[in-house]
Amino acid sequence: MESAIDASGVLHTGIFNAPALLILLLLSLLLIKGTEESAIVNAIIVFVKVAIVLVFIAIGWQYMRPENHVPYFIPADHPDAILPDGTHYSYAPTFNHGFMGVLRGAAIVFFAFIGFDAVSTAAQEAKNPKRDMPIGILGSLVVCTILYVLFSWVLTGVAPFTDFQNKGGEASVAYAIKTYMVDHQWLETLVTIAILAGFSSVILVMLLGQSRVFYSMSNDGLLPKVFADLHPKFRTPYKSNLILFLFVGAFAGFVPGRLAGDLTSIGTLFAFVLVSIGVWIMRKSNPEVVRPFKTPAVPFVSSMGVLVCTAMIISLDHVTQLTALAWMIIGLVIYFTYSKKNSKLNHL
Repeated sequence: MESAIDASGVLHTGIFNAPALLILLLLSLLLIKGTEESAIVNAIIVFVKVAIVLVFIAIGWQYMRPENHVPYFIPADHPDAILPDGTHYSYAPTFNHGFMGVLRGAAIVFFAFIGFDAVSTAAQEAKNPKRDMPIGILGSLVVCTILYVLFSWVLTGVAPFTDFQNKGGEASVAYAIKTYMVDHQWLETLVTIAILAGFSSVILVMLLGQSRVFYSMSNDGLLPKVFADLHPKFRTPYKSNLILFLFVGAFAGFVPGRLAGDLTSIGTLFAFVLVSIGVWIMRKSNPEVVRPFKTPAVPFVSSMGVLVCTAMIISLDHVTQLTALAWMIIGLVIYFTYSKKNSKLNHL
């Protein structure tokens, strides 16, 4: 049963998330058409959402109230928030307050940062990966982080945090504009468009990255050859995109959005832990390898990556952790039953 809360605090439920499936279908077809076309559409989406975000920051700044930022951390004695449907706002109230609340909040919204690492999966299609990859990843990371911080600062200044917990729900931004920025109701529609555009661009980048990961894994013998089949005209891994559409579509259509977001975040966090460990190991075991872009200050950066990402994983609720563990076990089963036996490394 899929559920969502609108700007009025009303809970809506349904059996199947048809809009999510439609967006996935359109984006999958776009990716099959070609990387260049996908990049153009993504650039348009990014321009629209960034422009709307900047408009909200500029206008919302005038409606900020300093008292909404006092106290800066949610007090430890604050009662657990209750959603309009009567359920608790979170599964782990201990992590709702103080700095631990900040840590858990960062873990929940971590999926917003997964597009940056996905850029690296398209390195084979970049004209100059040595130059373009670091600029694309680090440059976009800096710009988006600044926008995220400013947007959050303005939003929490416009409305008290209790409204986001008890009234706004998943449409907190629209609720804040409707309730506290009465002279700018038109902005509510624009922000909704920006949010949908933002989700769409993230989905586009992740579908692109995942299909390329499967393509490389298939070429290495870690997945069946079907994932490496290229379209005869567009030269894209179209079968991989279609399989991803079926799998992700089933997931998006029937799994609640909140759980899907948490699972995406915890999966990405765990991947970052493994990457941080891998960078450290590779630096020690293969110091002679040519590295066009070299991670600075190893092992400090790698160690901090492991510690911070692990802390965020621990802060998430037990349901998300156990579900992620189950998926990890499924992945290990696939690896040891197919990938390990068919890997090209075994034939060297």
